[in-house]
Amino acid sequence: MAAPDRPPRLDRIDLLRAFAMLWMTAYHFSFDLNHFGLIAQDFYRDPFWTTQRSAIVSLFLFTAGLSQAVALQQGQSAGRFWRRWVQVAGAALLVTAGSLLMFPRSFITFGVLHGIAVMLIVVRLTAGWGAWRWPLGALALAAPLLGPAAMAAWPALEVLNGRWLNWIGFMNRLPITEDYVPLLPWLGVMWWGMAAGQWTLRHRPHWLGTPGARAGSFKRALVLLGRWSLSYYLLHQPVLLGLIWLATQLA
Repeated sequence: MAAPDRPPRLDRIDLLRAFAMLWMTAYHFSFDLNHFGLIAQDFYRDPFWTTQRSAIVSLFLFTAGLSQAVALQQGQSAGRFWRRWVQVAGAALLVTAGSLLMFPRSFITFGVLHGIAVMLIVVRLTAGWGAWRWPLGALALAAPLLGPAAMAAWPALEVLNGRWLNWIGFMNRLPITEDYVPLLPWLGVMWWGMAAGQWTLRHRPHWLGTPGARAGSFKRALVLLGRWSLSYYLLHQPVLLGLIWLATQLA
């Protein structure tokens, strides 16, 4: 029996998150092969890779929005929310530190975990906004398109391009960094995930899975991966890099 403050998880959200993790792993494995010179790909401009990155980030953020809808519906306490938030924010700082060692000229100042940490607070504070999150999400997605024109009309807005404010995402040039997931446009994706989750819980709750449902070993492994996604996220790149480096030394 689950503890009172730990309601059963819905397995399909974990499965969706696990799919995102596996896709991300394949992407990062290719990126690491390129870093070691074993393949030659342009991960910064080739649409094949940039489109995948956008899709992976979108899936992560949409799933995070779904999870917040479920957490609120199950009565997640403020204390439990903030404990999880501290874990995400702490992991984001570890990513910054690790990227500073590996990419000193393009280290990560506001990547996916930094973005999730900020967006979780916004999504939590706007949990009662209902269907308004659909049009607001669309506005968030469209807002960065206005950045270049706005800065051309009001040059003072150039300050938003700086490292201390580019986390907002309203700018006319991308920062030089290995990962960049600003509030705009990505908050729109998490808002849509939250709105979709709340609609589904009201009208089609079985779409998100059945607590305690029996599953085969493969499905259980995927659910476990989705459940421990933050730990996996932090560990998978050091493991991949270490394995590829070891393979190059043995070769």
